[in-house]
Amino acid sequence: MTPAFSPPPLDGPRLSPRSGGPARQLVVILHGYGADGFDLIDLGRAWQGQLPDAAFVAPNAPDPLPFEAFGGRQWFPLSERSPQEYVIGAEAAQASLDRFLDAELSRLALDDSSLALAGFSQGAMMTFQAGLRRKKPPAALLAYSGLLPGAAQLKTIQTTTPVLIVHGEDDDVVPAYHLGAARTALTQAGVSVDTHCLAGLGHSIDERGMVLGGRFLEKAF
Repeated sequence: MTPAFSPPPLDGPRLSPRSGGPARQLVVILHGYGADGFDLIDLGRAWQGQLPDAAFVAPNAPDPLPFEAFGGRQWFPLSERSPQEYVIGAEAAQASLDRFLDAELSRLALDDSSLALAGFSQGAMMTFQAGLRRKKPPAALLAYSGLLPGAAQLKTIQTTTPVLIVHGEDDDVVPAYHLGAARTALTQAGVSVDTHCLAGLGHSIDERGMVLGGRFLEKAF
């Protein structure tokens, strides 16, 4: 009998706590479509001053892009870019991300109360997908320039985790109206959510977004 295929575990760049002591918090940073963990690990460096006891890790998404020769990764394929595709893809990718989160927390002797997820674009989708459904609520969820997959499925969600959404007003990849749609769905589901739509910003994270994210994480921990 052929053994069942088991995908390799996720991995990516890590930062140890700046304090030099054991980690008291874990911030997991999820990159966007076509990037990898090295694309966003500098967010951790920007936040180390506010979170000196936090460990940071930016795992590479599980799948390579089918047409990319330079190492770009994806959490799930995008072809139609439809709401149904986002739901199916995020649900399929959740299991590998949850395994990674469980393993990192175990390695650091922490639990979900010391966990924050921060994601950009497709990584923000995975932040919502996994973070809102953890058995024990994480400390914080931070979504940059993303959308909320499966908003209609939030009726059964029960979480005390606060959410911050930061989006560029001029985003032409994930239009800014997705921020309002996510805020409405999360609020209706009883989730505490704060949002910032930044003028003059496209599909990226600027210094304003980094500052907002750092303050949010510091307060959540």
